[in-house]
Amino acid sequence: MANYIVGDIQGCFDELQLLLEQVKFTPEQDTLWLAGDLVARGPKSLETLRFVKKLGSSARCVLGNHDLHLLATHLGYFPAKPKDKTAPILSAPDCEELMDWLRAQPLLAEQDEFVMCHAGISPVWDLDTARAANAEVTALLQSSDWMWLIKNMYANHPTQWNQDLQGIERYRYIINAYTRMRFCEQSGELDMACKLPPSKMNDSKLMPWFQVPQRISLEKTVIFGHWAALMGCHDENANVIGLDTGCVWGESLTLLRWEDKQYFQQKSLKSRS
Repeated sequence: MANYIVGDIQGCFDELQLLLEQVKFTPEQDTLWLAGDLVARGPKSLETLRFVKKLGSSARCVLGNHDLHLLATHLGYFPAKPKDKTAPILSAPDCEELMDWLRAQPLLAEQDEFVMCHAGISPVWDLDTARAANAEVTALLQSSDWMWLIKNMYANHPTQWNQDLQGIERYRYIINAYTRMRFCEQSGELDMACKLPPSKMNDSKLMPWFQVPQRISLEKTVIFGHWAALMGCHDENANVIGLDTGCVWGESLTLLRWEDKQYFQQKSLKSRS
């Protein structure tokens, strides 16, 4: 029995299948952990959703920003962008079933030794706060108010966490931290604008969320995706592992076998702009 963890697939279904063949993934014995952004700019988002859903309890998935945006597009709040290549999902006969499955996924998944999320865990959260924040939004996504949440989640504020935040301000912060965060200020305040790799940053005020000096230490390794510009990341001091290596941009899809910390990669089958 093994735990395999994969970074952003973004519709790169064929590359995922080749990776799983490479490690001889067996659903009856193994668990596949997916760090969000199942869909978007790759060619086979529909196939990816159907495959992961069919895995049932052999898959553990968290929501990414593109997955949430798909829900917003499905509700008609935004037109489907051709570059996102999600139109086949929206016209599929099982679209409603897939959307119900998608919104039932959490923002945080947990194993004895690691936690997994899409973008990261706010540096001002301890693990109990992170768990509680995930539970709040996950419950709302599965409630009758889920459409209200999806419609109103788009904003870059608030950028600072306060336990007294309420309503949509509270939910926005949680969603942004879990699905969009990259850089923070030294205080832990989120910066929602910069997408550069850290090596190209010339703003001394900003740093990767996992390098904030006052970041609260968690008892487990944090595994995340989202930040393709990092091209993978293993920061032992911060106890984090980033797995997004830009397959959808013509690079590679990366999978980690947790038990022996071995990495496997599948080169993108086609460069995509």
